[in-house]
Formats: sequence, structure tokens, C-alpha cells
Amino acid sequence: MRSSLDLLNLISFDDFGTLNRIPRVMKVPGVISEFENKSNDSTTTIVEPCQRRIIVANQLPVKAYYEKDSNKWGFEYDQDSLYLQLKDGFPLETEVIYVGSLNVEIGVDDQEEVSTILLEKFKCVPTFLPADVHKKYYHGFCKHYLWPLFHYMLPLTASHGARFDRGEWQAYLSANKVFADKVMEVINPDEDYVWIHDYHLMVLPSFLRKRFHRVKVGFFLHSPFPSSEIYRTLPVRDEILKSLLNSDLIGFHTFDYARHFLSSCSRMLGLNYESKRGYIGLDYFGRTVSIKILPVGIHMGQFESIMSLDVTGQKVKELKEKFDGKIVILGVDDMDLFKGISLKFLAMGQLLEQHPDLRGKVVLVQITNPARSSGKDVQDLLSDTNRIAEEINLNFGKPGYEPIVIIKEPLSTQDKVPYYAIAECCVVNCVRDGMNLVPYKYTVSRQGSPVLDRALGVDEKNPPQKKSVIIVSEFIGCSPSLSGAIRVNPWNVDAVADAMDSALQMENQEKILRHEKHYKYISSHDVAYWAKSIDQDLERACRDHLFKRCWGVGLGLGFRIVALGPEFRKLGMHHIASAYNKTNSRLILLDYDGTVMPQTSEDKRPSTEVLSILNDLCNDPKNAVFIVSGRGKDSLGNWFSGVEKLGLSAEHGYFTRWSKNSAWEICSLTRDFDWKEIAEPVMKLYTETTDGSFIEDKETAIVWHHQHADPHFGSCQAKELLDHLENVLANEPVVVKRGQHIVEVKPQVCQHQSF
Repeated sequence: MRSSLDLLNLISFDDFGTLNRIPRVMKVPGVISEFENKSNDSTTTIVEPCQRRIIVANQLPVKAYYEKDSNKWGFEYDQDSLYLQLKDGFPLETEVIYVGSLNVEIGVDDQEEVSTILLEKFKCVPTFLPADVHKKYYHGFCKHYLWPLFHYMLPLTASHGARFDRGEWQAYLSANKVFADKVMEVINPDEDYVWIHDYHLMVLPSFLRKRFHRVKVGFFLHSPFPSSEIYRTLPVRDEILKSLLNSDLIGFHTFDYARHFLSSCSRMLGLNYESKRGYIGLDYFGRTVSIKILPVGIHMGQFESIMSLDVTGQKVKELKEKFDGKIVILGVDDMDLFKGISLKFLAMGQLLEQHPDLRGKVVLVQITNPARSSGKDVQDLLSDTNRIAEEINLNFGKPGYEPIVIIKEPLSTQDKVPYYAIAECCVVNCVRDGMNLVPYKYTVSRQGSPVLDRALGVDEKNPPQKKSVIIVSEFIGCSPSLSGAIRVNPWNVDAVADAMDSALQMENQEKILRHEKHYKYISSHDVAYWAKSIDQDLERACRDHLFKRCWGVGLGLGFRIVALGPEFRKLGMHHIASAYNKTNSRLILLDYDGTVMPQTSEDKRPSTEVLSILNDLCNDPKNAVFIVSGRGKDSLGNWFSGVEKLGLSAEHGYFTRWSKNSAWEICSLTRDFDWKEIAEPVMKLYTETTDGSFIEDKETAIVWHHQHADPHFGSCQAKELLDHLENVLANEPVVVKRGQHIVEVKPQVCQHQSF
């Protein structure tokens, strides 16, 4: 149920700090006490609020099946679902509610009953999308456009990927709106934390933030975030970035993904980030959006439980007998374009070609998980993969031996563990993948259990040390955390084949050391550790919500919250007019660029309307009006020559003139600018090497501008220029300062002097 406190979003937030929170106090069943309970009634019972986390993902962590006998839908938890497993990282008293879609289509007549069952028994709130919306949203925009783009695949031609479709984008928005409506049904925005997962729901933060300005929202992207050069091709790039920035925390598996996101924010929105005490934050209209970098882990308890089952041991024994006398190399991948399965097969063929002695001794067992979407690209991939495998088996196989064994039927985690356990080496050859937990699962399975040890024929009295070897692509998220793995470029088939040979020839002691290193990290950085860390950082990111004043600004996906400190008071026009009319002596200081004139205007001269308004202000004898600018006195004097009583302060106050007929005053006792001969050559050097930069030479200062240069390179060059100028001008009476897109050198000023 919605909290009554939601109604606070309909009132002004100016006095929010004085409002009292609605207490959880019950005197009579069903009756809530007054907001301020000053009674000392000893019978009053305090009911502590239960912590809640609302997990929002495209798919709920439940499996649905239709029972023909009863003509009813049945449900069970999906124990392999990450979203179900992550609750282990929350405090024990935390209530977890899931919002998402089912993996089957439910008829309209059954939706109400199914919703009731899922909420009461599974704490799940299903989102029922119309079939046409779901097709365009999931199979269209998500899987055939956004997913390939985030994996660096651009639709260069109509036959090479799907191009942007405005109808599919609208379906994406509609689907996210449905998810937002479902969250609204269960959220208490004053207490609950919302954790949104993955690229299917990247505009959901905006829908939630628009309804509840102080909603506590975290977002985690499980796919790669592409470089800004790829991301900028997205026609709705700004809308997605702005929506993500309505989160309080945005999480990524690796620094590379976070760096690409921050670069996109910088290049497309002009936002900069800073790191404070280990935390990265983006300032976005007064709100600090935290950036979290932490790879997800696996559920250790699930694997330990599976490995302790007798049925698992029996399967291990069967596989050991099936592949007796052979070395098993294992691959476990989804059937999609980016898993590099065909490249892995080519590397296996290369290995057998270069090492005839391995024929009949080495087997590549490839488990292929079903494709998550359908289409010509998936069919082409299947055909290509099968063709390569058949060619290699034909060339190097013999009766009783197939170099490549493909397992196409769906296998559960329990079914896969025995394959992990018997494999001498695991190869993850993705050309691009967000995280990929296969190496983690393989390592834990190789650590084994007493049940698996008996199945493998291990001497219980003198068991050998555990060992494993991982070959991992350098283009996947888990690669940085596997420091003992053999990293490969999956596109280099020769290098992958060599890596396979190295894994087979590796000494046992080396395998043991690598395995120990991996297992120590994986067992301590499991899914509970990941969820707990992100949950704690989300709480930290939301701590100052109640101490800021919030205003909603913008329409549609351009909506954002402007957050200001508690001491801020909005300056109303009636307050200004009242104070203006009551005052007999007024000093009015007006900035020029960005205030009197738009910052983006190419023609910097004041308009006729501006000159007219300034004349009206100056003609009031109670007013003293000044234009304050960094521009030169000649430009300002010429532009405002028609406003006789206007004061001008040029070059940031170095030159001051009280009216058109008064003399210019300077803010220095010396007019020695010989230092320019030192500074200008240095600036010219940086101008030549920084495309888009230029030098502005003023009478008293010299400025290097880089607003039109590449944001990152310009910023780096500005930092270097600042250090360079400070060194060469150390003994000169000047100040070197860095501002917004500028580096300026100006004299140390003292007092005004007329000339």
C-alpha cells in the first residue's frame, strides 16, 4: 500500500525540515495516533518499521508452469536467479519485494488471480505487458538494438543488425511506465529502497523520481557500458543518460564500464565527476549521484549444497567413465553472437592441427544455453557453429572420439556442476560480455566436496591439492578479478589455441597456486558480499535526502530534481519588488556573459531591448548600476555607449568606469606587462597541440580557452598548462588561475588609480 506520506510530494518542500515523520504507533487496533504523540501512556506499543527493498528487474525470480489437471498456474522460486540470491546480503529483518515480468504469457482472465498468488506467496508483483508492447520492447528495442549496441555492434546496414526504430523506443517507454506503476502500488517512499537492474529499465528512475522527489533509487547495469564513441550513436542517448542520473547510485561491474559512462556524461551532458575518499560522485543539479564499481559474485551456499548431493556425485562418476583417458576442456555459454563459440571451436581445431599427439586425448565439451531471443542472427549463428564443429570432428575425429561435443539441451546449475568438476580447463572466449560467472562456478566446483572426491576416486587419507586452469577473454567483466587466469584476445585464434596448449602443459603446482588464488577471491566475494556492499552504499547515497529542498524541473525524460541546501530560500518576485520599492539607495551588479547575454549566443553585443532596460534602471536616481565582466574595456565601452549613466567593470574589475563621461580607473600601481612575453609563447605551444583551443589577449591578462576542444584532452592540457605557467612565472607579479574551460594569467592587483 502507498504511504500517506506520499502526499507530501504535493506540497511545498520549503518547510520540510519542520515536518514530523508519521510514527508507527498503534493505541487501538486499526487506528493510527496523532502525528505528535506526547502522551506518557505506558500501554502504547511501538511497532518498528520493517526495512524493505524493492528489487525491479525485467524478469521475476520465479518459474511458472501450467497444471493441466487443475487448469491453474503454478509457481516456484528460480534458485538460479541472481535477484533471488542477492537477498542474502540484506539484514535478516529486511522484507524483499520483487517487481518484474513472468517468463510466460498469462491470459487477461487469469492475471488478477496470478497477481494475488505471487504477492501473497512469493512477494512478487508481476507486470503484465500487452503482447505487442512486449515484442517491441524486449525482442525489438532491448535484444535486437540496445543489447548489440552495448556490445559494440553497430547496425551499419539493414542486414547487419537492427536499426533504431521509434515505435520500439515508444514501446520501451511504455513498458518502463508499467513497471513504474507497479512499483507505485507497493512502495513506501519514505522508508523503502528501490534497486533497479539492467538495461531493460534504464528510464525507470525518471518515472519514479518524477512521482516521488526523494525516492531512494539504485541502478545496476549488468551488461557492458560502451565507449562514448559507440554510445553517442544512440538517437536517444541524452534521454537515457538523464534518466539514469535520476538514480542515487549507479553500479557497474568494472571500472572500464563506469569510465565509459562518466565519459559519456562529460561529452554529452557537460558533467564532471570527482572522487572523494574512494567514492566517485557526479554532481547533478545539486544531487550527488554515486558511482559504484563492484563485480557480482556467485551464491556459494547453492554450489556447496549441490556438491554435497549423492546424485551429483553419481553424475560425476558417470562423466568420469564416459571421458576416461581424455582431458576435458569445458565451455559453457549462451547461444548468442558475443560468446565467441565458433572462435573457440576454430582454436580447438588449430590446437589439434598443430599438436597431432593430442588427437584422441583432448575433448572440448561445449554446453550451450538456449538463446534468449529469436531471429535470423541467432539462426545464422547456430548454423555457423554447427558447421565448424562438424568440420573439426570430421577432420580429427575417429570411431569413439569426437574432439568437440556439443550439449544443446537446457541444463540446470545442478546438471552443470558435474561437468565443471571433471574439466581440467575452462575456456570463456566471449568477444564481449558484461560479467560472466562461468569461471567462478568452475573454480568452486573444482574445489569440490567429500561427495565429489569419492566420485572422482580421490584418496581420502591423502587427498591431493585442488587445481584448475581458466582461459578467459580480456573483453569480459570477470577478467580483472581473475589474476591467475590465462587472458586471451578471442579474435586471435592462434593465441587461444596456444593458451589451450599452455593450460594442458602447465605443471600441477602452477595449477594449484592459480586455483588457490581464484578460490580465495571468489569465496569471499560472493553474491551476498556484492549485494551488502551495494546496499550499504545506496543507504549512504540517500542519507541527505531529508536535508535538502527539492524542486522538480523539466518535462518528459528531461525531468530532473534540483536539490538545494536546507538554508536555501527561493527568491520570489514579490520579495524583490517589495525590497526594491522600500530602498532609497540601490547598487545593482549585473554579470554580462550568461546573465545579460546568453552564453550560447555568437553575437555578444547587447540587444536594443537590453539597452533600453539598462537606461530605465540608470535613470532612476536611487540606482547605481554596473556591468561586471571579464571582457575588455574597449568592447564594453563601445557596446554600452548609449547608456550614459551605466557603470562598467572590465577585465574582472581591473578597469572600472562609473559612467560614460568618467575616466577609467585601474586596479594597480604598475603597468608592467613584460610577463606576457613569457606566458604567450607557452600558451601558443599548447594551442598548437590542442585542436579547438585559442588565446584571448586582454590589456591586463592573457587567457587560454579550451571549451571547444575535446573535453578530456582539453582538461588534461589545461592542467599541464597551469603547472607549466606557474613554473615559468614563479618570480613574476602575476596570478595563474584555472577556471571553467580557461587558464588565465593576470597581475596581482592592489588599489584603483585613475588614468
